[in-house]
Amino acid sequence: MTRVALVTGGTRGIGAAIAVALKAAGHTVAATFAGNVEKAEAFRAETGIAVFQWDVADEAACAAGVARVAAEVGPVDVLVNNAGITRDGWFHKMDYQQWSAVLRTNLDSMFTMTRPVIEGMRERGFGRIVNISSINGQKGQLGQANYSAAKAGVIGFTKALALENARKGVTVNCICPGYIDTDMVAAVPEKVLEGIIGQIPVGRLGKAEEIGALTAYLASDAAAFMTGAVLTINGGQYIANG
Repeated sequence: MTRVALVTGGTRGIGAAIAVALKAAGHTVAATFAGNVEKAEAFRAETGIAVFQWDVADEAACAAGVARVAAEVGPVDVLVNNAGITRDGWFHKMDYQQWSAVLRTNLDSMFTMTRPVIEGMRERGFGRIVNISSINGQKGQLGQANYSAAKAGVIGFTKALALENARKGVTVNCICPGYIDTDMVAAVPEKVLEGIIGQIPVGRLGKAEEIGALTAYLASDAAAFMTGAVLTINGGQYIANG
């Protein structure tokens, strides 16, 4: 059955791989982006996936954006909360802007994006929400007190929302990727990257397509009995308690 899927931060990196995987699974996909129009248009031209620009930290923009997607593509059945930013720095030197920007984009967006779609999902008796957290939301990371706090919050949000909506046919799950071979990771200095890979038991970075495949499963009818799950996909770098 064809359903409408909306992926935030869906034109680059992990988000782009998720959007492509959902399209391959038969969904009608829309992807949001924040600022890089050139990349977004290239992605649209290459994949045929509709793209929409707004800031996921802006509540009014999200409400208007979701309404536009519903009007132009259809009501959202699958929501992937993937958009995120980093503003790294040691906490004792971090200013409030660095803290606030990351919390607003990475955690407040759980509200601003999910709130406009959740009532429709409940009314229709079907919904799939997949939230992208991080290995660093599970174990913490030096220089990422803001990012780790936000991504840990995503895990708590996932569990609470799953409980609230299970009886309405809406599942809510969370994926915690480790280090994935994207432009962001590629920008890390070579020596640092070698050190990161050395900590990964499988001996390589993850692939964005691997995150996309897992997301497509969670969005499928086959995953109807899975909700409130926190799934690690990090090559064994961090093995969370069951």
